[in-house]
Amino acid sequence: MARLNDNFLKLKAGYLFPEIARRVKAFSDANPEAAKNIIRCGIGDVTEPLPQASRKAMHEAIDELGNRETFRGYGPEQGYEFLRQAIVDNQFAGLGIAADEVFISDGSKCDTGNILDIFGPGNKIAITDPVYPVYVDTNVMAGNTGEADENGAFEGLVYLPCNAANDFVPAIPDEKVDLIYLCYPNNPTGTAATKDQLKAWVDYARENGSIILYDAAYEAFIQEADVPHSIFEIEGAKECAIEFRSFSKIAGFTGVRCAYVVIPKTVEGTLADGSKKALHPLWSRRHSTKFNGASYPVQRGAEAIFSDEGKAETAELVEHYMGNAKLLRETCEKIGLAVYGGVNAPYVWVACPEGVTSWGMFDKMLEQANVVITPGAGFGAAGEGYFRISAFNSRANVEEVCRRIAEHL
Repeated sequence: MARLNDNFLKLKAGYLFPEIARRVKAFSDANPEAAKNIIRCGIGDVTEPLPQASRKAMHEAIDELGNRETFRGYGPEQGYEFLRQAIVDNQFAGLGIAADEVFISDGSKCDTGNILDIFGPGNKIAITDPVYPVYVDTNVMAGNTGEADENGAFEGLVYLPCNAANDFVPAIPDEKVDLIYLCYPNNPTGTAATKDQLKAWVDYARENGSIILYDAAYEAFIQEADVPHSIFEIEGAKECAIEFRSFSKIAGFTGVRCAYVVIPKTVEGTLADGSKKALHPLWSRRHSTKFNGASYPVQRGAEAIFSDEGKAETAELVEHYMGNAKLLRETCEKIGLAVYGGVNAPYVWVACPEGVTSWGMFDKMLEQANVVITPGAGFGAAGEGYFRISAFNSRANVEEVCRRIAEHL
């Protein structure tokens, strides 16, 4: 009989967001009238239409595919040169990143999980807590952890707690770790890292031969001048970091799917015999073997984001969602809750009222206010006592959510 991957059985509960969907469905089935009024501020999915620049570019690309002379079949697995170069010119200008160090994909969630393919067994892995669940779950699936304890923490991972006591700034590990997951602006807490804070991580990584897996999917929402948009703004980062980016939130591509990974050729790891090897050719081999590339129309739509029209439209989207975040943050502050995030990220991280757990808060908001939020415990043990509100919604919905929060909390 075929042997299965036992590591999947370590994942005791369902992935966070499907579990939220299951609970919302159960409530909706039992309360059909209340279900009509539900506003979803849980999963970080966008609501506003795709920028016109992207839609126009995708329409034109579709027309090209309808003509034999301009038809395109398989594209380059790493992504079309026109998009890779546009990314470098507009996102990494002056940082020494080359177009062939950019790999186009269909999503950062996929990339942050798939990246483990190029790393071997026995790595010591550090993650912040709370954390985006994909980082943890994919390491469990890959066999990089032991079993989970009663709080859901997995043996073998180095957890870096982030909470109000340390201003949500994870401490540099006392021990040597090999892989470090960092996400800034952070999901779920909405907090951001300064250049000095990131420099401390880069210095640590270079001293210990560690590699930083830097998720910058929300960099477009940064508002403050002292917050870096890329880890490659930090001297030495090209020796120890790779960066994940996405078009999902900045341009509404959550359903369209397009993202990219930047892997400088100067980042190295070690092989079993102790020799050093660059990550870039390994990821290129993996990417070419398991992925046939994002579609041509989608890549043209992504390229259009960097046109003058596209930049103006995406700036409006960012302004809209950050305006929502400001309303949510101010509302929670007015009723006396401790609030974090919502300044450089479209997520507002809120401390639960005294005596209420994060899943208890989820139930309270769903049942009394008919609003879906995300329980902090779903992001790790340090997330208990908090909940996340997503600012991805229409202005009318957010204003209604604010009204319901003020009424029911």
